[in-house]
Amino acid sequence: MIHSLKNIFYKNCLPALMLACAVVGFGAEGLSQAESAKEEDYFKIMRVPAPEGVILEVGGLCTLPNGSIGVTTRRGDVFIVENPTSQRPYFRKFASGMHEVLGLAYKDGALYCAQRGELTKLVDSDMDGKADIYETVYAWPVSGNYHEYSFGPKIAPDGSFFVTLNLGFPPDWWHPVSFVPWRGWALKIFEDGRMEPWATGLRSPCGISMIDGELFYTDNQGDWVGSGSIQAIRKGSFLGHPSGLVWANQPNSPLNVKQSQIFDKINPRLDVDKEGNPVKPPNIENEKFTTMFEMKKYIPELQSPAVWLPHGILGISNSEIVKIPEGTFGPFAGQLLVGDQGQSMIDRVFLEKVNGEYQGASWPFRSGFQSGIVRLSWLNDGSLMAGETNRGWGSAGEATEGLQRLVWNNKIPFEMRAVRAMPDGFEIEFTKPVDRRTAEDIASYSVESYIYKYHAVYGSPPVNTEKCAITGVKVSADGMKARLIVNNLRRSYIHTITLNGIMDKETQFSLVHPTAYYTLNNIPEGSKLALSEVSTRNSAKGGKGSAIPSKSTVPVKFTNTKGRAANPGTSDQEPSSTPATTPKAGAKTPVKAVAKAPTYAEVKNILQKNTCLACHNPTTRQVGPAYVDVAKRKYSVAQIMDLIRNPKPEHWPDYSTPMPPMPQVPDADARKIAEYIKGLEKK
Repeated sequence: MIHSLKNIFYKNCLPALMLACAVVGFGAEGLSQAESAKEEDYFKIMRVPAPEGVILEVGGLCTLPNGSIGVTTRRGDVFIVENPTSQRPYFRKFASGMHEVLGLAYKDGALYCAQRGELTKLVDSDMDGKADIYETVYAWPVSGNYHEYSFGPKIAPDGSFFVTLNLGFPPDWWHPVSFVPWRGWALKIFEDGRMEPWATGLRSPCGISMIDGELFYTDNQGDWVGSGSIQAIRKGSFLGHPSGLVWANQPNSPLNVKQSQIFDKINPRLDVDKEGNPVKPPNIENEKFTTMFEMKKYIPELQSPAVWLPHGILGISNSEIVKIPEGTFGPFAGQLLVGDQGQSMIDRVFLEKVNGEYQGASWPFRSGFQSGIVRLSWLNDGSLMAGETNRGWGSAGEATEGLQRLVWNNKIPFEMRAVRAMPDGFEIEFTKPVDRRTAEDIASYSVESYIYKYHAVYGSPPVNTEKCAITGVKVSADGMKARLIVNNLRRSYIHTITLNGIMDKETQFSLVHPTAYYTLNNIPEGSKLALSEVSTRNSAKGGKGSAIPSKSTVPVKFTNTKGRAANPGTSDQEPSSTPATTPKAGAKTPVKAVAKAPTYAEVKNILQKNTCLACHNPTTRQVGPAYVDVAKRKYSVAQIMDLIRNPKPEHWPDYSTPMPPMPQVPDADARKIAEYIKGLEKK
């Protein structure tokens, strides 16, 4: 009954209400933002209960043919979970006593897992429900360094296995090292124990996956890795991190690239202090820098990401990649989902090939998981299982471990389904028809592009940021696509495409996720749109024919319940720029009040925009310290502003994930953040 009344309201009352709001100056976009649906309205997170005493620091997941799911733990156990979608799934311990099991695969009745130093085959030969054969398929060297994690396996079309091996962390952990052969490599391993080195340049390749018979992986931000990304791993390719190249001279190496070829072009930043001790190199502002695509001119084997996953926006430690099966998750079938350990979230990726090279768009998909997501696996009922852990790094979700399922309720959210590169811009495909009035307004769109440095410093701020003017838009007859003419497209750059003004035709909702991040490795050839066939209307410039008031236009003022003027179309938390009353002549000038520190509500958008909330929470320890804990250090506003740009990880030795430099944060934003934190001192 309530649902039916809501539909009647959307179809009959809401358009009239929007028109009234437009007349008095609210703007249709302001109303839609307040009413729009959210992720949780379509995708529900459900906890999978584990027996008391079972610690599920999940390292691997694998759905078995009978619908059960295999779960490995970082503590060395393997469980078979029967009836995983029921309220009381049954956990059976299948194997134990292994070392940091970070992957699991099923083949021909056996399970295969990657331990820290080997690929192991597990067999239940007597059919009692427990493995009684632990067989080493192939062992690789280990030095004993704590960071030498091993991931996989994934099964190739020919039945062989792929694993990826982490670099080790020396005392100067900001420069990871390949201490022993094949660390920082992807390896192809055959059932008979043969091994082929496949590719190198990997740093911390947790997200190894087979997608349509091709090997992909996600890497984590660090030195030489400006941000997380998805990359295809082709045989003989160099993926960017130079440490693994020390083994490229081995007889069975598929490539012959030397570290010196990188270091001759880019300073390896082996910085030391006055006593000769290594120090973490800072980002240098306003320096002449190199990008990965520029370096490819000198190192043809260097392979840049198919899709960048902007750091702090689409995670901080990307993990498992899975393809959405047909008939599952509605309009997104065939696309990719990517887990993230640090932000306890899942991203969505649309891939396409242009000139034989992968590229595409990425979006947030679902946040709010209880712990860091390391592994994903589809269950037989179409739900997605997430395996979680946060030991050693911390995560946005406060739980230390667990299993959760993501379930779609069969309702279609209003989203960008896909973004495709065009010779003169982008084509955006929607999941539902758009409101033509908002979609044909250039003011509903914005595009800018940027890139990351390719350097030996931990991470990279966005650099070379430029606006991309939009000169026209063509909406398809069915309202399912909008093609934009975009100036200043830049090959190999990330293009941030924001659609804040677009509305759903039926409900007038705005997009659940209004921003896409498109990695434009190539600009396709083909016909371009003529201005005569597109809409050039731009309501932000005003004038005749402007159907939607700009948010900056304030024709009327209202008084809110707190007794101050409120600007239509903006939050009632913001004070009016015009005082409600004017002092009478001769009246005493009131004493100027001391400015109050901004509230969390007033800085939340700034924190979100600058990716601060990826690691920090106002009151709870997350990947980084809570803001109330930072406030206890009693830094000045100026000191906090400086720490935003030049963090001091040594101030927080019990946090293992260092904060990257944030020189891109504007002064006004940094000051407001600093004033907010300073204001927490007495709380």
